[in-house]
Amino acid sequence: MQYVSKSLPKLSRTALLTVLSTLLVLLAACGNDTSSNTSSSSSGVVNLTYWSWIPNLQTSIDLFNKTHPNIHVNWETVPSGSSGTYAKMFTALKAGNAPDLGQVEYQFLPTFEATGGLVDLSPYGASSVKDKFVPWTWGQVTQGNAIYAIPQDTGPMVMYYRADLFEKYNIPVPTTWDEYAAAAQTLHKADPNIFITDFPPKESGQYIGYVWQAGGRMFNIDGQNWKVGINDPASKKVANYWQGLLDKNLVTTDPDFAQGWYNDLQTGRNATWISATWGANTILSNAASTSGKWKVAPMPQWSAGQNVAGNWGGSTTAVFKDSKHPKEAAEFAQWLNTDAQSVTNMVNGAQLYPALSSALDTPASSDTAKFYSGQNINEVFKAASNSVDVKFQWGPTMSDVFTSMGDSFTNAINGKGTLSSALDDVQKSTVDSMKKQGFSVSQ
Repeated sequence: MQYVSKSLPKLSRTALLTVLSTLLVLLAACGNDTSSNTSSSSSGVVNLTYWSWIPNLQTSIDLFNKTHPNIHVNWETVPSGSSGTYAKMFTALKAGNAPDLGQVEYQFLPTFEATGGLVDLSPYGASSVKDKFVPWTWGQVTQGNAIYAIPQDTGPMVMYYRADLFEKYNIPVPTTWDEYAAAAQTLHKADPNIFITDFPPKESGQYIGYVWQAGGRMFNIDGQNWKVGINDPASKKVANYWQGLLDKNLVTTDPDFAQGWYNDLQTGRNATWISATWGANTILSNAASTSGKWKVAPMPQWSAGQNVAGNWGGSTTAVFKDSKHPKEAAEFAQWLNTDAQSVTNMVNGAQLYPALSSALDTPASSDTAKFYSGQNINEVFKAASNSVDVKFQWGPTMSDVFTSMGDSFTNAINGKGTLSSALDDVQKSTVDSMKKQGFSVSQ
């Protein structure tokens, strides 16, 4: 969430209710079973509740509780994704009994902020940790002087590639998107069963990462208005590029993170995967038989000599407005994501890629390096993290954008228009939806 220093346009009460109702359409499966905020116990210890989907988090929680005897954090595991956790969070906020803290992805922070659900952490010393994080992540959690969350992890994008296939067919590892398209043609000509990659039409996060790298500006603030540019020139350039690969049958269009897609990773049907740092563990865990065949390189660039990366994913730790102990909650949020041992625990236990700058120098484990042909892939990750465009900004209705983009791209894949025309459709639906919800919008 990249903010400019001007204040965000505020929502009217009607617009607020509209946004909430839009976000809560998925609540049927979530119910209203939320935990009430806890207060100080008779012993004077402040009790906090934290909702997060990070696995193996208890080690860091235990360390905090041990080193902060006057604060006790209770971690509650919640499912990831807007259809589960976020719907539950908004239900709790509406009912006035949200947890003290929650894990929120960067792209959904503007929605929580626009509905008044977050505590400004700046009065609680949050600005003191600003320089500890990769610079672009701090821009994602701030609005002017207000700080609405503490960065936790990121998803700078790189290119995972089957080194054995590129060597077999004497294809140089592509460094530009033009070279990538040429490699796609050469690979597919050499073996019609090989495709350069998969283009899953419903994976909006990956596509937006491409746009991010290309300099696209889906959302910006223009005075007191939201400026929407989902179909801006950079976004169109990306759409036209992938449309060209689709038209030549050089990419597959299978749903990612499905069994068939995992099988393609194992068999070499897809020779590359442009993904985030967390993708390293995805391949290692689901294509173990390919150990020693993969390597990692920077994302292909639009112009030779450039060094720009997109981002796909990443989360923050936010304090919700219902917390009776915002000072202590802010202290935990800062500690969780800046304490060296805490961050190491999360890196090792959850395989997340940290936003903490000092943790970027951690070398890849010996097992990971072995899988990736002996390469210390974290060196590539660190370079990508430092190359993410700091000016990208998320909008306040990203759940709607993701859904609209996935549906429109699916139609294009099925022959109903093109990816470029799909962007026009998403632009229109997003602007119309935002206006209905009470946002002031300019184009």
